Amino acid sequence: MLEAVNRRIDSKRSDLVSLTVDLVRIPTINPPGDAYTPCAEYIARRLKARGFHVQLMRGEETPGDSDRYPRTNVVARLEGKRPGPTIHFNSHIDVVEAGSGWTFDPFGGEIRDGRIYGRGTCDMKGGLAASIIAVEAYIEANSNFDGAIEISGTVDEESGGFGGVAYLASKGLFSKPRVDHVIIPEPLNKDRVCLGHRGVWWAEIETFGTHAHGSMPFLGDCAVRHMGSVVTKMEEDLYPLLASKRTDMPVVPEGAKQSTLNINSVHGGENEGFDGLPSANVPDSCRMIIDRRFLIEEDIATVKSEVIDLLEGLRKDRENFSYAIRDIMEVLPTMTDRDAPVVQAVSDGIRSVMEREPDYVISPGTYDQKHIARIGHLHDCIAYGPGILDLAHMADEFIVIDDMIESAKVMAHATHALLHPLSL
Repeated sequence: MLEAVNRRIDSKRSDLVSLTVDLVRIPTINPPGDAYTPCAEYIARRLKARGFHVQLMRGEETPGDSDRYPRTNVVARLEGKRPGPTIHFNSHIDVVEAGSGWTFDPFGGEIRDGRIYGRGTCDMKGGLAASIIAVEAYIEANSNFDGAIEISGTVDEESGGFGGVAYLASKGLFSKPRVDHVIIPEPLNKDRVCLGHRGVWWAEIETFGTHAHGSMPFLGDCAVRHMGSVVTKMEEDLYPLLASKRTDMPVVPEGAKQSTLNINSVHGGENEGFDGLPSANVPDSCRMIIDRRFLIEEDIATVKSEVIDLLEGLRKDRENFSYAIRDIMEVLPTMTDRDAPVVQAVSDGIRSVMEREPDYVISPGTYDQKHIARIGHLHDCIAYGPGILDLAHMADEFIVIDDMIESAKVMAHATHALLHPLSL
């Protein structure tokens, strides 16, 4: 039966390509959340025509949701002939902005040399298309399957996933008894099983000063200079400390096996977005967003205290230094056990399709597995999909068509193994 599925997937090559191209040409840019509804409706029409029960679910009152930019998710379910487990393929439909440096139309879906180019090809509309083709081929070859198969296209993963998987998980859509196994087709390379991700703490630090005329800065107190002292202390003390912390988690790439801190943005003084001449002001506020990625060996309280202790030291040692710090997001590291059913099923699929042993990795950044584990309390979840991780968010992003074909075969194999565990 699996050989028949593989042949069907091969025969659907042009369909897989056209599906990926169609998805890429819907510019679901986040922020702000463009074209979510048209993309969800496109997926819904396709899956409904193939017998799935389809729901469009808006993440109401989640960050960024509005009538102009509704957080529209699509969830499709196909029941088998007999009761059994449910396997769910979850892909995010949002993409980051195109940015500069492209030699292809970012939303053109151009095909060249066995690749499809465009924003979201790799991260992760190619994976979404591969999972759809895998499931369609599977049910065509084996309409008599047990359990149920679900496919979802969810929003906002690139900005935390709160209007997408987090919202759906809060409604019970990623919990037992509805769902048993989840595969997220993120681009971790076709022969890798991604068991989880590092932790993340996002926070905003604000330093304060006093307004004065820019020609007489000695009458005021510059909040930007105070923030400069924060950056200096990070360079001198915090960054060397983080570089000394290493993990036994199989994180890729190599540089992510240590703790990291990214200064996401700094804003002080004039209002953002104003392109006229500035006024002569000493800024009384400066804000910094930090993105701290931490390891399974670290405790979140310690992660936060390292930054707070640095700020407290400046408050004591630097004249007129005052600050505030605000949590934005925190997610603990997660790592699915290698013996979990979904890990074994996908691993066997890689061995069968590619005749090689899979690699087991941890993602340097978080993805929607965090919400499935934290809110849904479902831990039989991994990321597996086509695409080269290093191409995500880059100019001239692409996905290799052959990789999508092979990954689709692995997903179909895993589907059968999880729905009929005694048949293989």
